[in-house]
Amino acid sequence: MVASRTAIPIVSAKVARGLFLAAQGLTADPARKAGPAAVQAEVERLGYVQIDSINVVERAHHHILMSRLDGYRPAMSTKLLERDRTLFEHWTHDAAMIPIDAFPHWRHRFGQFPAGAPPPDSHWGRRIGDDPKAVLRHVVARIRKEGPLMSADFEHARERGRGKWWDWKPQKTALEYLWHAGKLAISGRLNFHKQYDLVERVIPDAERRARPRRAESIAWACGQALDRLVFATPKELAHFYDAVTIAEAQAWCARAERRGEIEPVLVEHAQGSSPRRCYARTGWQQAARRAANPPDRMRLLSPFDPVLRDRDRTRALFGFEYRFEAFVPAAKRRYGYYVMPVLAGDALTGRVDAKLHRNEGRLAVRGPWWEEGSGAKRSQQRSLEDAVERFAQQVGAEKWSVESP
Repeated sequence: MVASRTAIPIVSAKVARGLFLAAQGLTADPARKAGPAAVQAEVERLGYVQIDSINVVERAHHHILMSRLDGYRPAMSTKLLERDRTLFEHWTHDAAMIPIDAFPHWRHRFGQFPAGAPPPDSHWGRRIGDDPKAVLRHVVARIRKEGPLMSADFEHARERGRGKWWDWKPQKTALEYLWHAGKLAISGRLNFHKQYDLVERVIPDAERRARPRRAESIAWACGQALDRLVFATPKELAHFYDAVTIAEAQAWCARAERRGEIEPVLVEHAQGSSPRRCYARTGWQQAARRAANPPDRMRLLSPFDPVLRDRDRTRALFGFEYRFEAFVPAAKRRYGYYVMPVLAGDALTGRVDAKLHRNEGRLAVRGPWWEEGSGAKRSQQRSLEDAVERFAQQVGAEKWSVESP
Protein backbone atom coordinates (compact mmCIF):
# COMPACT_ATOMS: atom_id res chain seq x y z
CA MET A 1 0.00 0.00 0.00
CA VAL A 2 1.28 3.45 -0.93
CA ALA A 3 1.09 5.96 1.90
CA SER A 4 -0.96 9.02 1.10
CA ARG A 5 0.64 12.42 1.23
CA THR A 6 -0.16 14.70 4.12
CA ALA A 7 -2.77 17.24 3.12
CA ILE A 8 -1.49 20.78 2.62
CA PRO A 9 -2.72 22.99 5.49
CA ILE A 10 -5.31 25.62 4.61
CA VAL A 11 -4.82 29.07 6.12
CA SER A 12 -7.76 31.45 6.38
CA ALA A 13 -7.33 34.95 4.97
CA LYS A 14 -7.92 36.32 8.48
CA VAL A 15 -5.09 34.30 10.01
CA ALA A 16 -2.76 35.16 7.12
CA ARG A 17 -3.70 38.82 7.42
CA GLY A 18 -3.07 38.88 11.16
CA LEU A 19 0.37 37.28 10.93
CA PHE A 20 1.32 39.55 8.03
CA LEU A 21 0.30 42.67 9.98
CA ALA A 22 2.30 41.43 12.97
CA ALA A 23 5.38 40.93 10.79
CA GLN A 24 4.83 44.43 9.42
CA GLY A 25 4.81 46.03 12.87
CA LEU A 26 1.13 46.91 12.80
CA THR A 27 -0.02 44.86 15.79
CA ALA A 28 2.53 46.35 18.22
CA ASP A 29 1.49 49.24 20.44
CA PRO A 30 2.14 52.42 18.42
CA ALA A 31 2.16 54.47 21.64
CA ARG A 32 5.27 52.66 22.92
CA LYS A 33 8.42 54.66 23.53
CA ALA A 34 9.88 56.06 20.34
CA GLY A 35 13.47 57.05 19.72
CA PRO A 36 16.36 56.16 17.40
CA ALA A 37 16.65 52.64 18.90
CA ALA A 38 12.95 51.97 18.34
CA VAL A 39 13.19 53.32 14.78
CA GLN A 40 16.21 51.10 14.07
CA ALA A 41 14.29 48.09 15.37
CA GLU A 42 11.30 48.98 13.21
CA VAL A 43 13.35 49.28 10.01
CA GLU A 44 15.00 45.95 10.85
CA ARG A 45 11.58 44.41 11.39
CA LEU A 46 10.37 45.67 8.00
CA GLY A 47 13.61 44.86 6.14
CA TYR A 48 13.62 48.23 4.41
CA VAL A 49 11.53 51.40 4.27
CA GLN A 50 10.86 53.02 0.90
CA ILE A 51 11.96 56.60 0.25
CA ASP A 52 9.93 58.64 -2.23
CA SER A 53 10.11 62.24 -3.37
CA ILE A 54 6.38 63.04 -3.23
CA ASN A 55 5.82 65.41 -0.32
CA VAL A 56 2.12 66.30 -0.52
CA VAL A 57 1.69 65.29 3.12
CA GLU A 58 4.91 63.64 4.31
CA ARG A 59 7.84 61.77 2.78
CA ALA A 60 7.08 58.07 2.40
CA HIS A 61 9.72 56.78 4.83
CA HIS A 62 8.63 59.18 7.56
CA HIS A 63 4.94 58.37 7.06
CA ILE A 64 5.57 54.60 7.13
CA LEU A 65 7.36 54.91 10.46
CA MET A 66 4.75 57.32 11.85
CA SER A 67 2.13 54.64 11.21
CA ARG A 68 3.98 52.34 13.60
CA LEU A 69 5.40 54.77 16.18
CA ASP A 70 3.29 57.69 17.37
CA GLY A 71 6.37 59.45 18.71
CA TYR A 72 8.46 59.10 15.55
CA ARG A 73 10.13 62.24 14.28
CA PRO A 74 12.16 62.58 11.04
CA ALA A 75 15.34 63.52 12.92
CA MET A 76 15.42 59.99 14.38
CA SER A 77 15.95 58.20 11.06
CA THR A 78 18.23 60.99 9.83
CA LYS A 79 20.49 60.32 12.82
CA LEU A 80 20.62 56.59 12.00
CA LEU A 81 21.38 57.24 8.33
CA GLU A 82 23.79 60.15 8.53
CA ARG A 83 25.49 59.89 11.92
CA ASP A 84 25.24 56.40 13.39
CA ARG A 85 25.47 54.68 9.96
CA THR A 86 23.27 51.81 11.20
CA LEU A 87 21.10 52.32 8.10
CA PHE A 88 22.16 52.95 4.53
CA GLU A 89 20.28 54.16 1.50
CA HIS A 90 20.11 52.06 -1.64
CA TRP A 91 17.78 50.37 -4.11
CA THR A 92 15.30 47.52 -3.57
CA HIS A 93 12.37 47.91 -5.95
CA ASP A 94 12.91 51.63 -5.36
CA ALA A 95 15.07 53.86 -3.19
CA ALA A 96 14.94 52.73 0.44
CA MET A 97 16.67 52.93 3.78
CA ILE A 98 18.02 49.53 4.78
CA PRO A 99 19.72 48.08 7.88
CA ILE A 100 23.48 48.29 7.48
CA ASP A 101 24.05 44.56 8.04
CA ALA A 102 22.32 43.94 4.69
CA PHE A 103 24.99 45.90 2.80
CA PRO A 104 27.25 42.90 2.03
CA HIS A 105 24.39 41.23 0.16
CA TRP A 106 24.09 44.27 -2.11
CA ARG A 107 27.49 43.42 -3.62
CA HIS A 108 25.81 41.04 -6.05
CA ARG A 109 23.60 43.90 -7.21
CA PHE A 110 26.65 46.15 -7.58
CA GLY A 111 28.23 43.52 -9.79
CA GLN A 112 25.55 44.06 -12.42
CA PHE A 113 27.16 47.43 -13.25
CA PRO A 114 30.47 47.19 -15.18
CA ALA A 115 33.34 48.80 -13.29
CA GLY A 116 34.85 50.69 -16.22
CA ALA A 117 31.83 52.44 -17.74
CA PRO A 118 28.19 51.72 -18.57
CA PRO A 119 27.49 49.94 -21.87
CA PRO A 120 26.90 52.54 -24.64
CA ASP A 121 23.46 51.11 -25.50
CA SER A 122 22.18 51.18 -21.89
CA HIS A 123 20.10 54.05 -20.54
CA TRP A 124 23.15 55.03 -18.47
CA GLY A 125 25.42 54.95 -21.49
CA ARG A 126 23.07 57.07 -23.59
CA ARG A 127 23.04 59.83 -20.97
CA ILE A 128 26.60 59.98 -19.71
CA GLY A 129 28.11 61.58 -22.80
CA ASP A 130 30.71 60.64 -25.39
CA ASP A 131 33.56 60.02 -22.92
CA PRO A 132 32.00 58.12 -19.99
CA LYS A 133 35.29 57.10 -18.39
CA ALA A 134 36.42 60.73 -18.24
CA VAL A 135 33.11 61.79 -16.66
CA LEU A 136 33.30 59.02 -14.06
CA ARG A 137 36.94 59.87 -13.23
CA HIS A 138 36.09 63.56 -12.91
CA VAL A 139 33.18 62.93 -10.56
CA VAL A 140 35.16 60.57 -8.31
CA ALA A 141 38.17 62.91 -8.25
CA ARG A 142 36.09 65.87 -7.14
CA ILE A 143 34.34 63.91 -4.41
CA ARG A 144 37.64 62.46 -3.21
CA LYS A 145 39.08 65.96 -2.95
CA GLU A 146 36.06 68.00 -1.84
CA GLY A 147 33.97 65.53 0.14
CA PRO A 148 30.23 64.84 -0.32
CA LEU A 149 28.72 66.52 -3.38
CA MET A 150 25.26 66.81 -4.92
CA SER A 151 24.33 66.82 -8.57
CA ALA A 152 23.86 70.59 -8.32
CA ASP A 153 27.56 70.93 -7.50
CA PHE A 154 28.38 69.90 -11.06
CA GLU A 155 27.68 72.35 -13.85
CA HIS A 156 26.57 71.31 -17.31
CA ALA A 157 24.68 72.96 -20.16
CA ARG A 158 21.46 70.99 -20.24
CA GLU A 159 19.01 70.59 -23.04
CA ARG A 160 15.78 72.42 -22.27
CA GLY A 161 12.23 71.18 -22.52
CA ARG A 162 12.82 67.56 -21.59
CA GLY A 163 11.58 65.46 -18.70
CA LYS A 164 13.45 64.92 -15.44
CA TRP A 165 14.97 61.56 -16.38
CA TRP A 166 15.88 62.66 -19.86
CA ASP A 167 17.25 65.93 -18.47
CA TRP A 168 19.95 64.22 -16.43
CA LYS A 169 23.31 65.77 -17.17
CA PRO A 170 26.33 63.44 -17.60
CA GLN A 171 27.58 64.13 -14.07
CA LYS A 172 24.19 63.30 -12.53
CA THR A 173 24.15 60.08 -14.54
CA ALA A 174 27.68 59.31 -13.34
CA LEU A 175 26.75 59.91 -9.71
CA GLU A 176 23.75 57.59 -9.92
CA TYR A 177 25.67 54.96 -11.86
CA LEU A 178 28.53 54.96 -9.36
CA TRP A 179 26.00 54.71 -6.52
CA HIS A 180 24.27 51.73 -8.13
CA ALA A 181 27.68 50.17 -8.77
CA GLY A 182 28.66 50.49 -5.10
CA LYS A 183 31.51 52.95 -5.72
CA LEU A 184 29.68 55.85 -4.09
CA ALA A 185 27.23 55.94 -1.20
CA ILE A 186 24.62 58.42 0.01
CA SER A 187 26.13 60.25 2.97
CA GLY A 188 23.04 62.39 3.59
CA ARG A 189 20.43 64.57 1.99
CA LEU A 190 20.10 68.34 1.82
CA ASN A 191 16.55 69.50 1.11
CA PHE A 192 15.99 65.92 -0.03
CA HIS A 193 18.82 66.12 -2.60
CA LYS A 194 21.26 63.23 -2.35
CA GLN A 195 24.80 63.92 -1.18
CA TYR A 196 27.23 61.40 -2.65
CA ASP A 197 30.52 60.35 -1.07
CA LEU A 198 33.09 57.59 -1.48
CA VAL A 199 31.68 54.33 -0.18
CA GLU A 200 34.65 53.85 2.16
CA ARG A 201 33.80 57.12 3.91
CA VAL A 202 30.16 56.14 4.52
CA ILE A 203 29.82 52.37 4.99
CA PRO A 204 31.48 50.88 8.12
CA ASP A 205 34.52 48.70 7.46
CA ALA A 206 32.99 45.40 8.61
CA GLU A 207 30.04 45.60 6.22
CA ARG A 208 32.12 47.01 3.37
CA ARG A 209 34.70 44.23 3.54
CA ALA A 210 32.32 41.29 3.88
CA ARG A 211 32.08 39.10 0.76
CA PRO A 212 29.15 36.66 0.99
CA ARG A 213 28.87 34.02 -1.71
CA ARG A 214 25.93 34.24 -4.11
CA ALA A 215 24.28 31.21 -2.49
CA GLU A 216 24.49 32.90 0.91
CA SER A 217 22.88 36.06 -0.43
CA ILE A 218 20.08 34.10 -2.10
CA ALA A 219 19.35 32.30 1.17
CA TRP A 220 19.51 35.58 3.06
CA ALA A 221 17.16 37.40 0.65
CA CYS A 222 14.59 34.59 0.51
CA GLY A 223 14.64 33.94 4.24
CA GLN A 224 14.36 37.62 5.11
CA ALA A 225 11.48 38.04 2.66
CA LEU A 226 9.56 35.05 4.04
CA ASP A 227 9.94 36.29 7.61
CA ARG A 228 8.27 39.57 6.60
CA LEU A 229 5.64 38.22 4.23
CA VAL A 230 4.94 35.11 6.41
CA PHE A 231 3.10 33.33 3.57
CA ALA A 232 4.58 33.84 0.12
CA THR A 233 5.08 32.38 -3.34
CA PRO A 234 8.59 32.13 -4.84
CA LYS A 235 7.71 35.09 -7.05
CA GLU A 236 6.79 37.19 -4.02
CA LEU A 237 10.03 36.20 -2.29
CA ALA A 238 12.05 37.21 -5.35
CA HIS A 239 10.30 40.55 -5.67
CA PHE A 240 10.63 41.54 -2.00
CA TYR A 241 14.16 42.92 -2.39
CA ASP A 242 14.35 42.45 -6.18
CA ALA A 243 17.68 40.80 -5.39
CA VAL A 244 17.13 37.26 -6.70
CA THR A 245 15.43 35.69 -9.69
CA ILE A 246 12.19 33.73 -9.44
CA ALA A 247 14.12 30.59 -10.44
CA GLU A 248 16.59 31.17 -7.60
CA ALA A 249 13.71 31.65 -5.17
CA GLN A 250 12.04 28.46 -6.40
CA ALA A 251 15.26 26.51 -5.91
CA TRP A 252 15.71 27.96 -2.41
CA CYS A 253 12.14 26.96 -1.49
CA ALA A 254 12.72 23.41 -2.70
CA ARG A 255 15.91 23.08 -0.63
CA ALA A 256 14.38 24.70 2.46
CA GLU A 257 11.34 22.40 2.23
CA ARG A 258 13.56 19.33 2.02
CA ARG A 259 15.39 20.51 5.14
CA GLY A 260 12.08 20.92 6.95
CA GLU A 261 12.54 24.68 7.38
CA ILE A 262 9.44 25.69 5.41
CA GLU A 263 6.26 23.98 4.26
CA PRO A 264 3.62 24.53 1.58
CA VAL A 265 0.26 25.99 2.63
CA LEU A 266 -2.91 27.05 0.85
CA VAL A 267 -3.92 30.60 1.76
CA GLU A 268 -7.56 31.43 1.29
CA HIS A 269 -8.46 34.50 -0.75
CA ALA A 270 -10.36 37.27 1.04
CA GLN A 271 -12.69 37.65 -1.94
CA GLY A 272 -13.38 33.93 -2.30
CA SER A 273 -11.10 33.19 -5.24
CA SER A 274 -9.09 29.97 -5.32
CA PRO A 275 -6.56 29.61 -2.47
CA ARG A 276 -2.97 30.54 -3.27
CA ARG A 277 -0.24 27.93 -2.83
CA CYS A 278 2.45 29.58 -0.72
CA TYR A 279 5.29 28.66 1.60
CA ALA A 280 5.53 29.39 5.32
CA ARG A 281 8.05 28.76 8.06
CA THR A 282 7.36 25.52 9.89
CA GLY A 283 5.76 26.44 13.19
CA TRP A 284 3.50 29.11 11.73
CA GLN A 285 0.54 27.55 13.56
CA GLN A 286 2.17 28.25 16.92
CA ALA A 287 2.88 31.81 15.82
CA ALA A 288 -0.79 32.19 14.87
CA ARG A 289 -1.91 31.05 18.32
CA ARG A 290 0.42 33.56 19.99
CA ALA A 291 -0.38 36.45 17.65
CA ALA A 292 -1.55 39.67 19.28
CA ASN A 293 -4.66 41.47 18.09
CA PRO A 294 -4.08 44.80 16.32
CA PRO A 295 -4.62 47.95 18.40
CA ASP A 296 -8.20 49.17 18.51
CA ARG A 297 -7.65 52.32 16.46
CA MET A 298 -7.60 53.60 12.92
CA ARG A 299 -4.44 54.54 11.08
CA LEU A 300 -3.83 56.40 7.83
CA LEU A 301 -1.32 54.40 5.82
CA SER A 302 1.14 55.82 3.35
CA PRO A 303 0.47 54.94 -0.30
CA PHE A 304 4.01 53.48 -0.16
CA ASP A 305 3.45 51.37 2.95
CA PRO A 306 4.88 47.85 2.54
CA VAL A 307 1.42 46.44 3.27
CA LEU A 308 0.31 47.95 -0.06
CA ARG A 309 3.38 47.40 -2.20
CA ASP A 310 2.07 44.23 -3.87
CA ARG A 311 -1.47 45.12 -4.98
CA ASP A 312 -2.32 41.47 -5.72
CA ARG A 313 -1.37 40.46 -2.17
CA THR A 314 -3.38 43.34 -0.75
CA ARG A 315 -6.40 42.17 -2.71
CA ALA A 316 -5.90 38.54 -1.67
CA LEU A 317 -5.37 39.20 2.04
CA PHE A 318 -7.63 42.20 2.63
CA GLY A 319 -10.09 42.16 -0.27
CA PHE A 320 -9.00 45.76 -0.89
CA GLU A 321 -8.44 47.27 -4.33
CA TYR A 322 -5.92 50.09 -4.25
CA ARG A 323 -4.55 52.36 -6.94
CA PHE A 324 -2.16 55.26 -6.39
CA GLU A 325 -3.68 58.03 -8.48
CA ALA A 326 -0.98 60.71 -8.29
CA PHE A 327 0.13 59.83 -11.83
CA VAL A 328 -3.41 59.49 -13.18
CA PRO A 329 -4.76 62.52 -15.09
CA ALA A 330 -6.91 64.59 -12.73
CA ALA A 331 -10.08 64.06 -14.75
CA LYS A 332 -9.70 60.29 -14.47
CA ARG A 333 -9.03 60.09 -10.74
CA ARG A 334 -11.66 58.33 -8.71
CA TYR A 335 -10.63 59.50 -5.25
CA GLY A 336 -7.84 62.07 -5.51
CA TYR A 337 -4.13 62.74 -5.85
CA TYR A 338 -2.73 61.40 -2.56
CA VAL A 339 -5.10 58.67 -1.43
CA MET A 340 -4.28 56.98 1.87
CA PRO A 341 -5.90 53.67 2.90
CA VAL A 342 -7.52 53.51 6.33
CA LEU A 343 -6.45 50.56 8.50
CA ALA A 344 -8.85 49.67 11.31
CA GLY A 345 -7.79 46.65 13.33
CA ASP A 346 -6.92 44.03 10.74
CA ALA A 347 -9.07 45.47 7.95
CA LEU A 348 -8.57 48.10 5.27
CA THR A 349 -11.94 49.77 5.68
CA GLY A 350 -11.73 52.82 3.44
CA ARG A 351 -9.59 55.62 2.10
CA VAL A 352 -9.12 59.36 2.27
CA ASP A 353 -7.37 61.96 0.11
CA ALA A 354 -5.06 64.31 2.01
CA LYS A 355 -2.96 67.43 1.49
CA LEU A 356 -0.79 69.33 3.95
CA HIS A 357 -1.01 73.11 3.45
CA ARG A 358 2.32 73.96 5.06
CA ASN A 359 1.99 77.73 4.73
CA GLU A 360 -1.28 77.52 6.70
CA GLY A 361 -0.23 74.77 9.10
CA ARG A 362 -3.34 72.84 8.06
CA LEU A 363 -3.96 69.20 7.10
CA ALA A 364 -6.98 68.91 4.77
CA VAL A 365 -8.56 65.48 4.40
CA ARG A 366 -11.25 64.64 1.88
CA GLY A 367 -13.42 61.59 2.46
CA PRO A 368 -13.83 59.05 3.73
CA TRP A 369 -14.82 56.51 1.12
CA TRP A 370 -15.75 53.44 3.13
CA GLU A 371 -15.48 49.94 1.73
CA GLU A 372 -18.74 48.15 0.99
CA GLY A 373 -19.96 46.48 4.15
CA SER A 374 -17.80 48.64 6.41
CA GLY A 375 -20.64 51.07 6.98
CA ALA A 376 -20.36 54.69 7.98
CA LYS A 377 -21.16 54.47 11.67
CA ARG A 378 -20.78 57.45 13.93
CA SER A 379 -18.12 55.58 15.92
CA GLN A 380 -16.13 55.05 12.73
CA GLN A 381 -16.24 58.76 11.99
CA ARG A 382 -14.94 59.52 15.48
CA SER A 383 -12.15 56.96 15.07
CA LEU A 384 -11.23 58.51 11.74
CA GLU A 385 -11.12 61.98 13.25
CA ASP A 386 -8.87 60.67 16.03
CA ALA A 387 -6.56 59.19 13.39
CA VAL A 388 -6.48 62.45 11.42
CA GLU A 389 -5.75 64.44 14.57
CA ARG A 390 -2.85 62.16 15.52
CA PHE A 391 -1.46 62.32 12.01
CA ALA A 392 -1.80 66.12 11.93
CA GLN A 393 0.29 66.35 15.09
CA GLN A 394 2.92 64.05 13.59
CA VAL A 395 3.29 66.13 10.41
CA GLY A 396 3.32 69.41 12.33
CA ALA A 397 -0.12 70.72 11.35
CA GLU A 398 -1.79 72.96 13.93
CA LYS A 399 -5.19 72.59 12.28
CA TRP A 400 -6.95 69.78 10.48
CA SER A 401 -10.26 69.16 8.77
CA VAL A 402 -12.21 66.24 7.32
CA GLU A 403 -14.35 67.33 4.41
CA SER A 404 -16.97 65.29 2.56
CA PRO A 405 -15.93 64.42 -1.01
